[in-house]
Amino acid sequence: MTMPTDEELAALGEAFDLFTRRYKLAEALSPEKPLNELDKQVLFYVARHPNCGPSDAARFIGVANTTISSATDRLAKRDLLERHRPEADRRSVALRLTTAGQQRVSTMSAMYGELHRRMLEPLSAGERRQLIAMMAKIISYDP
Repeated sequence: MTMPTDEELAALGEAFDLFTRRYKLAEALSPEKPLNELDKQVLFYVARHPNCGPSDAARFIGVANTTISSATDRLAKRDLLERHRPEADRRSVALRLTTAGQQRVSTMSAMYGELHRRMLEPLSAGERRQLIAMMAKIISYDP
């Protein structure tokens, strides 16, 4: 395995910057007040894992429980997330999206889906498969 060159690192950084700007611009043009990245990740996690505990979300996202507590507070104040006590264990807390939270996740998913479609559109089917495979390899790499 060879080390990346400075030119490759710079080119990758520029590409990531462009992707980030596109995502942020799409969110800024939305009629809703933008969410910070952590809050978005919490919403998407809870959408996929209804009634999960805050510590489950913290572990998956890779942040401290206190950080998730702050995020869930913000999301609850915006009526996007609610905490409830499961009947089976009244000491625990479970998270679920409100109707507004479900709508927000749907809107963001559609927006991201359109951005992803536009990013992949200029590539051939083979190039798309290669790009996705390479991204998966990068994501799963753990030195």
